[in-house]
Amino acid sequence: MSRARIYPLWAPWLFLAPFVVLFGVFMAYPLISSIGLSLQQTYGPGTSVSVGLKNYADLIRDPLFWIAVRNTALYTAGSLFVQLPIALGLALLLNRPRLRGRAWFRLIFFSPSLVGLVFVATLFGLILHEREGLLNAALARVWPAFPREFPWLQRFVMPALILASLWMYAGFNMIYFLAALQTVDQTLVEAARVDGAGPWHVFRHVTWPAIAPVSGFVALLSVIGSMQLFELPYILLGGPGPESRGLTIVMYLYQNGFETGDLGYAAAIGWVLALFLIGLALVQRALQREALS
Repeated sequence: MSRARIYPLWAPWLFLAPFVVLFGVFMAYPLISSIGLSLQQTYGPGTSVSVGLKNYADLIRDPLFWIAVRNTALYTAGSLFVQLPIALGLALLLNRPRLRGRAWFRLIFFSPSLVGLVFVATLFGLILHEREGLLNAALARVWPAFPREFPWLQRFVMPALILASLWMYAGFNMIYFLAALQTVDQTLVEAARVDGAGPWHVFRHVTWPAIAPVSGFVALLSVIGSMQLFELPYILLGGPGPESRGLTIVMYLYQNGFETGDLGYAAAIGWVLALFLIGLALVQRALQREALS
């Protein structure tokens, strides 16, 4: 009879050690340090003064911070109420079994998400440029009375950002919705149709309840991604844009931390954003549990 091999108690920790070390050095230690940093006012990397909660109090009275909050909220609303419905509509279209070329359409719609935000910002900068933009050139050919130099990026800052992110992320979110639609019980769909339900009633009473958990997950991901917006407006507008209409929370964090040099104030901004996202995730989890119970 073979005897079971007994391993020492420290053996599991030996295998966990690489993860524990990497997590502690690159995640836990920076997070803990940032809490202390948010309670200080810094002047570059070498000089700091402890100020307690002053940074958080200053945030409440900081008009630029609230401009960044407003702009980020508008962009987030565009992601939720423009981008996600379009992604769901594309998924419903591509989920039709009789649609020809579904695989090619999926590739076409998903392919913009394979490129980075830097590429997207550069591309839309070429399209919407005031003097040499492709959009102005095309409109001038179709409509001769249209001004050859129209400042799209100065007059329509937020619509330009929402349009650029729509082009990049609509296909990405479409994949989530498409995967959820393929798990819908088709017997319920057929039973609803037999009972005389139209397409809208089938979607509302059968399809939507089945994909609601995935929809909540996608909405949460969209909110978290929108709140972390930085590269797109920074490259597309060259900064916060006219009258700070492209200033986002993360961009304001970057300006304070790396341009002004006040790392403490930047850490306070980061923790306010982190606490908001944690609270939002907890609310979404509670609502999902209530819906499933």
